Amino acid sequence: MLRSNSSNGGNPINSVSIVWFRRDLRVEDNPALAAGVRAGGVVPVFIWSPEEEGHYYPGRVSRWWLSQSLRHLDSSLRSLGATLLTKRSFDTASTLLHVLNATGATSLFFNHLYDPLSLARDHHIKDLLIAQGFAVHSFNADLLYEPWEVMDENGRPFSTFAPFWNRCLSMPYDPAAPLLPPKRITSGDISRCPSDNLVFEDESERGSNALLARAWSPGWQNADKALSSFINGPLIYYSRNRKKADGTTTSLLSPHLHFGELSIRKVFHLVRIKQLVWANEGNEAGEESVNLFFKSIGFREYSRYLSFNFPCSHERPLLSHLRFFPWVVDEGYFKAWRQGRTGYPLVDAGMRELWATGWLHNCIRVVVSSFFVKVLQLPWRWGMKYFWDTLLDADLESDALGWQYISGTLPDGRELDRIDNPRFEGYKFDPDGEYVRRWLPELSRLPTDWIHHPWDAPESLLQAAGIELGSNYPFPVIEISTAKRRLEEALTEMWQIEAASRAAMENGMEEGLGDSMDSQYIEYPLERNMEAELEHTGTNNIQTTTRRYLDQMVPSMTSSLLRIEEEEISVDIGDSVEDSRAEVPLNASFEAQTHGVTDTNSTILHLSPSRVEFSEESLSSYTERGLVPVWSPSSDSVQSEHFVTHETGVRSRVYLQRHPQTHQITN
Repeated sequence: MLRSNSSNGGNPINSVSIVWFRRDLRVEDNPALAAGVRAGGVVPVFIWSPEEEGHYYPGRVSRWWLSQSLRHLDSSLRSLGATLLTKRSFDTASTLLHVLNATGATSLFFNHLYDPLSLARDHHIKDLLIAQGFAVHSFNADLLYEPWEVMDENGRPFSTFAPFWNRCLSMPYDPAAPLLPPKRITSGDISRCPSDNLVFEDESERGSNALLARAWSPGWQNADKALSSFINGPLIYYSRNRKKADGTTTSLLSPHLHFGELSIRKVFHLVRIKQLVWANEGNEAGEESVNLFFKSIGFREYSRYLSFNFPCSHERPLLSHLRFFPWVVDEGYFKAWRQGRTGYPLVDAGMRELWATGWLHNCIRVVVSSFFVKVLQLPWRWGMKYFWDTLLDADLESDALGWQYISGTLPDGRELDRIDNPRFEGYKFDPDGEYVRRWLPELSRLPTDWIHHPWDAPESLLQAAGIELGSNYPFPVIEISTAKRRLEEALTEMWQIEAASRAAMENGMEEGLGDSMDSQYIEYPLERNMEAELEHTGTNNIQTTTRRYLDQMVPSMTSSLLRIEEEEISVDIGDSVEDSRAEVPLNASFEAQTHGVTDTNSTILHLSPSRVEFSEESLSSYTERGLVPVWSPSSDSVQSEHFVTHETGVRSRVYLQRHPQTHQITN
């Protein structure tokens, strides 16, 4: 069980504890570190075991940030009297056991993580070490409130954001106050357990990584400075400027928060103080800015809440009918999107910025992901995985929430049948065209009146601006009117298949059409090279024994209906291994909801008069030990198909169904 215990339990002064750092790379407001210091001697440990993340092997920019943050943390710990012990591992549990034995430590302290992989690993490690006679203590250092503390009146998890966040803001007790850094750390003996040299980049990545250092300063002390600068500067204008794509209009704190360099409790308390000051001054603009910024904190909290209570949210839609959506499996579309060659300037500018800097303004993330899902109708998990590979603040829980929201797969997500025209979005978020001009220099001479829709500009004006559509800038990859018509057709098919599946189940069949944990998979395209001027490897070859492309491949994606190129394909999926399971607090007592999860304040997606349900496999399940998350096995335990499609041509829609006489397509 994940329980907090901050007392030293009467440990003798000469006892030694391991403090296991992960995504909590700070000495300030670090409950695990504070408890370890109170208990006696401390050995701070960081274990680099990226292969355990499976498909979510960290991308290049994320690894760069981690390397810099660890260096900063080690410097801070040395100034307090300890040294960060770093270990390279392929099995975190065995490495922790080795460190405990080698240092003579009797206890392990660590802070909670909430993604399914970490929950399973933490539960396994806790059981293993307790069985070996070690004391294990874990703490909340990443959230205002633990997920099991925020429940509705019936003791069940919320299924929509608004009631969840309202409950957080009306809790009978405030979030814990942030802890000060320890004055001094008594170091344990690490003479029999030397550090390993961790390698986070190869030679081909050094040049690109050097550019990141010009714009970003990782490390918990730098995060603290960034927070102070934001609160005392842009925060007051946040409500007015937060939707401007050009310029620094957001907090830019998300990478610091992801790696735990910054305590969310400290952010909350400092912003709360600012809110009270502005309220006393009658500063309505400041109060509005604070409320909107608090809402962004709420979305981060909600992402972990969903991941904890619905641990398949990074793999499957939370609304059951969307399992039947006929995604377009077109690698040509995917390539045009990620290269910034869709022909829609705001989308292309965003994707160029992402590739060059590892960063995107939140509004632009919404624009490019909405275009990906609704205009191109590509599988949303392809987009989520590409974000994971390329973002500095790549965060599984937040990315899953964002892409599910955009895809309409959350009860309060965006309507799936609504397409936002990139042209109008351009004038909304980049009214002067400066953002597009910065990232699309080929359009820099185009007047603002045409900057977001160059295909409508007069030919003479295009020639004067040096633009030749179809040559130095592409025509739109698809017309918006065509995309809208195609989306309507896809939704009609989705509801037809959903109705057929429901009817089949009501007639006594064990499963409906495609309604299975073993349903077909859409594999992430293996070819990820950019064009010559943008080319850079997106995979990792740092001390790994697996094939390179597997490091950055999307997890197996379930689907019952795909649109591909004029050919019906049947695939036989190999047997899967038993699901790994992770334990969560026994006091999180709420019943499993396999159908009809509702909330009185929830906003249900209005696409059809049919009843909206949560997908069974997206919900938590019970064992005799409590509520546990379940997710699909890794790619090593299943066989998945690889579809190859053409960039042009008419796409037909086909059903992928299992047949006894099928051919296998393996990785």
